[in-house]
Amino acid sequence: MKKLIALLLCVMLAAASALALAEGESDKAYVVGKGKLVVGITDFEPMDYKDADGNWIGFDADLARAFGEYLGVEVEFQEIDWDNKILELDSKTIDCVWNGMTLTEEVVAAMNCSKPYLNNAQVVVLPADKIADYATVESIKGLTFAVEAGSAGEAEATAIGLAVNAVQNQAAALMEVAAGTSDAAVIDALMAAAMVGEGTSYANLGYTLPLNEEEYGVGFRKNSDLAAELDAFLAAFDADGKLEPLAEKYGVQAALIAEG
Repeated sequence: MKKLIALLLCVMLAAASALALAEGESDKAYVVGKGKLVVGITDFEPMDYKDADGNWIGFDADLARAFGEYLGVEVEFQEIDWDNKILELDSKTIDCVWNGMTLTEEVVAAMNCSKPYLNNAQVVVLPADKIADYATVESIKGLTFAVEAGSAGEAEATAIGLAVNAVQNQAAALMEVAAGTSDAAVIDALMAAAMVGEGTSYANLGYTLPLNEEEYGVGFRKNSDLAAELDAFLAAFDADGKLEPLAEKYGVQAALIAEG
C-alpha cells in the first residue's frame, strides 16, 4: 500500500511539474534564481564518492561542479534512496540525478535526460576463488544476488530470473558479498573496475559475466531546459580538451561516448 501511494504521488508530482514547465516556467531560470543546483547521488565510486576529508569527488561529481560554474550557481550533493529518484526529482528536493544513471525505459519516460556520455554494463561480482565455477548465466541461477534497489542491476537480475536481495546502494551490495550474506552481486562495470580486485578494498572479490550493454545519462525534470543546456556544456567541455583528462583522472576514459 505504501509503495502504491508513493507511486501515485510520484505520478501526480510529475504531471504538475511537466504542466508548469510546459506553461513556460524555465527549469534553468528556477535553478539560477535560487543560485544552487542540487544533485541527487549515491555513494558510487568512481562516479560520486567521498575523499578522506568527507568531500564528494568522482567523475560525475567533478563534472557536475564544472556544470555549476557554467550556470553560475553552487552545486550541492544530496544522497538519495535510488529507488525514489523520480519522486525526489519531481518534488524538487533535487534538481537532477547525476550518478552513473542508466538510461532505462523508465528513466527516459519519467525524466528529461541528457545525451548519453558513458558506456556501461551490468556485471556479476563473486568471491575471486569462485569465478571459474560461474561462467554462464545458467550457472548463476541458483545464487542469491545483492542488488541496489531501483537500479539497472536489479532490473537486469530480475529479468533473467535471479534471486535478488535489494539493498540501499551498490556499495552495500559489495559488502553483502564480502560478508557472505549474499552469494554474489550485480553492479555497474565501472564501479566494479574501481572497487573490486587486486589493489582495491575488495581484493578477495572479482567480476565477470557482463549481462548487458547500457549508457549513462543525467536526468532532469520532465520538459526541463537544463538537459539541452548540459548537452551544450558537455560538447564545449570536450571541445576545450577538458573531458578526456577528467575521465582519465577517474579511470573511465575507455567508456567515454564520442561527441557526434
